[in-house]
Order: sequence, then C-alpha cells, then structure tokens
Amino acid sequence: MKITRHLHQQIRLKNLAVTVILIYLIGVTGWLSTRYVWQVDITGNAANTLSSASQQLLKSLPDKIEITAYIKNGQPIRSQISQLVARYRQHKANIVINFIDPESEPAKTRELNISTSGIILVNYQGREEKISYLDESSLTNALMQLANAKERWITFLSGHGERSPEGEANFDLKEFGKELARRKINTQTLNLATLPAIPDNSALLVITASAAPMLPGEVAMIQQYLQNGGNLLFLSDPENQHASLLKLIGLRQLAGTIVGSNSKLYGIDEAGFEVVSDYPQHPIVQGFQAITLYPVAAAFAIDEDSEYQVEVLLNSSSQSWTETGILKDKIRFDADSNEKEGPLVIAYALIRDLGNHNQQRIVAIGDGDFLSNAYIGNVGNREMGLRIVNWLIHDDRFINIPAKSAVDTRLQLTKSSVAVMGFGFLIVLPCFLLATGLYIWRKRKQS
Repeated sequence: MKITRHLHQQIRLKNLAVTVILIYLIGVTGWLSTRYVWQVDITGNAANTLSSASQQLLKSLPDKIEITAYIKNGQPIRSQISQLVARYRQHKANIVINFIDPESEPAKTRELNISTSGIILVNYQGREEKISYLDESSLTNALMQLANAKERWITFLSGHGERSPEGEANFDLKEFGKELARRKINTQTLNLATLPAIPDNSALLVITASAAPMLPGEVAMIQQYLQNGGNLLFLSDPENQHASLLKLIGLRQLAGTIVGSNSKLYGIDEAGFEVVSDYPQHPIVQGFQAITLYPVAAAFAIDEDSEYQVEVLLNSSSQSWTETGILKDKIRFDADSNEKEGPLVIAYALIRDLGNHNQQRIVAIGDGDFLSNAYIGNVGNREMGLRIVNWLIHDDRFINIPAKSAVDTRLQLTKSSVAVMGFGFLIVLPCFLLATGLYIWRKRKQS
C-alpha cells in the first residue's frame, strides 16, 4: 500500500492522540494514588494483613490513637514501625504516629526512663501504655488495655513504715505510682489505725514490708478483707514484720536472704541480688522475655493445705540458697543450719473461685525493692510490676496473635534428582546452546 501524504498525517495524529491519552491516564493514576490507598497482600500466609482480632478491636475504638516513638534518628526500626502502623491505618484512619529522637528531649527521656533501644508510647482517650517492642501483638494488646475506661483504685497499707506510692526515698514506690497513674490507675494510702476499714472501691490492697508489726485488730480486718474475696499484692523482704500475714493465705516465709552466683553473670557483684530470666507458664508472664532483678529477696514455701490454688510465679536459680548470716566477705551454703538450697520460690500467684465467674487473686513476692524508686528502671522490673497489677485487678485481657510464619517453599530433591539436574544444566544445556549457535552460524555463512 502506498503511503500518501494525507495518510502519513493521519498516522502521526493517531500516534499523538495515543501518546496524549497515555500521558493523561498516567497523570490521573498518579493523582488518584495520592488521594486513595489500595493495597493487596499477595503473600501466601497474609503476612502483611492484620489479624481479624486486631481489626475487630479497631472497630470498637472511635477516637484518635496517638503513637509516639522515642527512637534515634536514622534507625532502621523507624521504617518498620511506620509499615506496621500503616496496616492499622487501613482499618482506622485517625491514627497518628510521631517520631522523636530521645537526645533532642533529654528531660523527657529521663522522666520516661528511656533506654538506648528506645520506647513507644500509645495514647488513647488520655490513657497511656508504654511498650518496648512494637509488633502486632504488643500494639493490639496495648490498645485493648487502653480501651478499658473503668476507674480503678489501688490501696497501699501505711502506718507501720511501709513503702509509699508517694514517697521519694529510694525504697519508696513513687516512680511505680507514676506508671500506674499514666494508665489511669489511682492510688491511695490507708492507715487502719485512723480509718479502720478498707475502702469498698479498692480493686487491690498492697501490703509492703514494714519495720513494725500490725495490731491484732488490723490483722483481723485484713483477714476479713481476704475472706470477702479481696485481691492482694504482698511485697515482702527478709526483715519484714508483716511476714506472719502469709499464714492467712497458706504460705510461710523462709529465714534468710536469697543469695547465689547468677547475678555475677550479669556483672552484678552483690550476693543478695537475684536475677530471674526464666518464667513458668502463667498469664502474668505470657510473652514476657526480659530479665528481672530482685535485690535482697526472701523465699516462700507452702505452709499447709490451702483453699487457694497456688502457682509458682518466680523461681531463683539452682545455685542459690537462703543465707541466714551477714552478707559480707565470703559466704557459702551451710548444710548443717536451716538454710535451704535453690531453686527457691521468690513469688507465688494464688487464685480462689468465688462463684458467679468471680475470682480472687493474690500475688506474694519476697522482694519489694524491685519496684522501688532505686530499682524499678532496671531491665524488665517496671513491666513485671505492671503485669502483676493488671492481673490482680482483672485487667489482663490478652489477645494471643501467633506469629505468621512463612509458607514452606523449600524444594527438597533426592540425590538422583540433583545429579540429573546438575548433568542437564552443566553439560547438556551448554552443549545444546553451543550446537545451536554453530548450526545458525553455518547456515548464515552458506547463505
């Protein structure tokens, strides 16, 4: 066909029109991509899609969620956090995330006790949760805790030299009280000598070690509180004058201080410091992997048959024992004394069914220093304390989101299959390509 000048112009106009249309479509697509987000997860195990439990929880949270990540500039984890939050935004648009370099706000860094690895704060309706590692499980469960708007009160017993949630001394619990306040958990102190009744609004009674024993009337009030199904956190130590209260829950405190050699593995040159890194199967420590430090701890034992269901929460190392002497110079286990060899029980968790789906919960720990102002910032102490309180006040709902493992895409071949493939790819295929090339070369040369 002869291409005339008129036909040539038509072809040029047609090509120009196609080019303009393509450019227009590309521009419209780019504009739409800035206004709307559409993602498709084509992974075999839906690794980039939120679980149905997380999606249902987001539907029940109408207000804005604010996430503040205190992460140093240039850290790769920033992009990982952004990618995870983007998955949540697909189901809830009003999620805001801010990154702050801890070095730019030193005062806030000290207040929040932010470590070199950083920290993440999740805020919803004025309540705040702190998490040290962000994945779907930790973020979803933090949001679940924040969704609980019920007002909660914790009562700390006072009047005998106990640790105070408002005191600033090293042995007091002011820093722990601040952590509770961030989660909208209110604290109050109670002196039974001036107010001979435990407030009805108390979700939990906290009894710490004291320098003076209780009066018989005070013991009777606590016994009545326990009989009525009240929850209790008992923080003891080797010299605790309240240790006799343990018999009310079927426990007893062993004489002496837990000492051992495992603390030296972590660079702690103090005989009375016990480090715990392994935890039993219990809701309090589900998914908890951080080590916890217990300075000057006492050991417990089950005293008699109890109406409570008793479970071990914390154990000392097998190299530990209860030292009844003075903790100085060289110490060693004395088998001829009443010292006990490890592993020893540092903490028990107790429950009692009250009927109508109600349950009384008690935790007894042989050390209160781990939550004190001096030691709460050590490794996982803060989180352990919060986990214990959440469980005791029945605020321990936990969504177990299993990790999404990659689909097994491994190709397993027998030795004969490997030999055949090796012979084919290394010998047969190269020879075939070489022969084909020679054949084409000869044909072209002949033509």
